[in-house]
Order: sequence, then structure tokens, then C-alpha cells
Amino acid sequence: MFNFRDLFQWDRFITPTIIKTFYWLVIALTVLFGISGVFSGLAAMAVSPFGGFILVLSSLASILVGIVFSRIVAEFVLIVFRINEHLGAIRDQQGFR
Repeated sequence: MFNFRDLFQWDRFITPTIIKTFYWLVIALTVLFGISGVFSGLAAMAVSPFGGFILVLSSLASILVGIVFSRIVAEFVLIVFRINEHLGAIRDQQGFR
């Protein structure tokens, strides 16, 4: 788990422990902006029904794409840290230091 002293020491990375928090924050922002786009599209339907419908569909698609993209980025960050851990284990097995 995350310890406050880890902020001032460079022996352990804190990013893998807090990446889930940032992931859920990005998900919440993506959904909020998507819902905002849906409401804008519904309001635009009063002026142009086809344009408003396209805006609603694109907002729903952007929610889906945003969720998938944020998951990919979060997993990529975690993979980079895991590679670092595995390389450190290999280095320790070889006796380098």
C-alpha cells in the first residue's frame, strides 16, 4: 500500500498504486463530457434534427472510445513499471549492482 514516506524516497514507485485513481477520474470526466455532448445534441435537435442526432451518436461513441483509450493508457503505464520490476529482478539474479 501507499505510505507517505514513499513520496520522499526513490526506492519504490508510487505511480502503480495511484494509477487506478487516475483511471477512474478519467472515466468520470469522459462520461461527464459525453453526457454534456448528448444534452447538447438533444438541444441541437430543435434546430436541426439530423445534426442533433449525429451529435448525440458521436457523443455516445466518444464515451466508449474514451473509456477504452483510458484503459489502454493505464495498462501501458502499469506494463512499463512491471517491465522495470522484472528487469531489476533479472539484474539481481545476475549479480550486477
